[in-house]
Amino acid sequence: MKDLLGLMGKAKEMQAKFQAMQDEIATLEATGQAGGGLVSITLTGKFEMRALKIDPSLIKADEAEILEDLILAAHNDAKNKVEQVMQEKTKALTAGLPIPPGMKLPF
Repeated sequence: MKDLLGLMGKAKEMQAKFQAMQDEIATLEATGQAGGGLVSITLTGKFEMRALKIDPSLIKADEAEILEDLILAAHNDAKNKVEQVMQEKTKALTAGLPIPPGMKLPF
């Protein structure tokens, strides 16, 4: 019974820490770039786009497809950066907990 109470206490503590981590991640911003910085996109921790910057040299009617590709690449770069920070914070939060391999938080 004592083990069960201890486990429940750890679960509550973990829940509070996880909520704090989610709040922190929500305020995070990450900027991804493409084309050597000609296109940059800033995303929040909730993957909402905050900013899009395009170098004026790319705004040409005959190069629209290149610009589209660079925007997608910059977005994916920013998304990967947000996901990496989320993984690092989750790993730090769950250090020492017996979580099965492959299981991700939140459950």
